[in-house]
Amino acid sequence: MFTHVNEDSFGWLQPIAHRLRNFFLAAIVVFCSLTGLCYGAAAPVWQTSTQIVDVPPEQAPTAEEIATVVSSRFHIGLNDALGIGQAVVIAARRYTISPLLLLAVIAVESSFDRFAVSVVGARGLMQVLPSQHRDRVFRTSDLTDARTNVRIGSAILRDYLRASGGNLEYALYRYSGGAKGYARRVADRLCMMKAEFGL
Repeated sequence: MFTHVNEDSFGWLQPIAHRLRNFFLAAIVVFCSLTGLCYGAAAPVWQTSTQIVDVPPEQAPTAEEIATVVSSRFHIGLNDALGIGQAVVIAARRYTISPLLLLAVIAVESSFDRFAVSVVGARGLMQVLPSQHRDRVFRTSDLTDARTNVRIGSAILRDYLRASGGNLEYALYRYSGGAKGYARRVADRLCMMKAEFGL
């Protein structure tokens, strides 16, 4: 009955499907926030280090999958998005941190803009503050490079995790310079990232 139907006949459905997908992803994030699937109302956002270091390799997104999500959700060019994806995958392995956590931090810090500069001078994807990390930052201009920025930002976050005994909420508090509600914003983005990658 449908043997002569051309795939192009359904082209008009693509914009609708895209809008529905975005709607459902937003609904998932709201649902996670309201039901406490990402974090409990009365409990800390994260309590143990195992929740952030135990990422089964088969579930970790590839650089290409990250690039697709970053490009479509944050309107970043595919080449830049692929560079970010590669930087995240490498840093996640090197520092034993969930790539989804790194993506969530980047989303909160810079919305994946590698040229982002804050009012206090923090720079790049993970908003590294050169004046506070002179032992890691040799040239401020290097912080626009995805691999350099994500490597340094991940190392800083990992140091804070170790210093806090694996308490991610406190590590994020330190990473943000004491910003109120920062850990919850990261949790929201983490929930969104999980939905994007079907985890």
